[in-house]
Amino acid sequence: MPRKISKQKILTVPEVKQLLETVGEENLDQFQRRALDYTAKFAKVEAESAKKLVKGLVEKFELEEEEAVQIVNCMPESIEEIRVFLAGGRKIVETQKLEDILSFLNQQQKKE
Repeated sequence: MPRKISKQKILTVPEVKQLLETVGEENLDQFQRRALDYTAKFAKVEAESAKKLVKGLVEKFELEEEEAVQIVNCMPESIEEIRVFLAGGRKIVETQKLEDILSFLNQQQKKE
């Protein structure tokens, strides 16, 4: 019997990793194990840091949650990389704002 989805939430890669680890690898099916392997390879920060980063990006820089999650998943290292996530061809983002976002990401990453 298919499960009914009661609630959806956007998660970062580190949060998915943490969630899968709490289930325990022995309880995962093959697709979940692949997902765990993927998240182990590509998580750039720990889950708690990822949550704080997303919250900070949304609150400080007024980003959409989806944009913030994608930025945290990739942890860009340049303004040009950040611009890819924000521009999307629809809006122009000031260079100063991009520099501030990059600085915020770098500060948080140094804390880890």
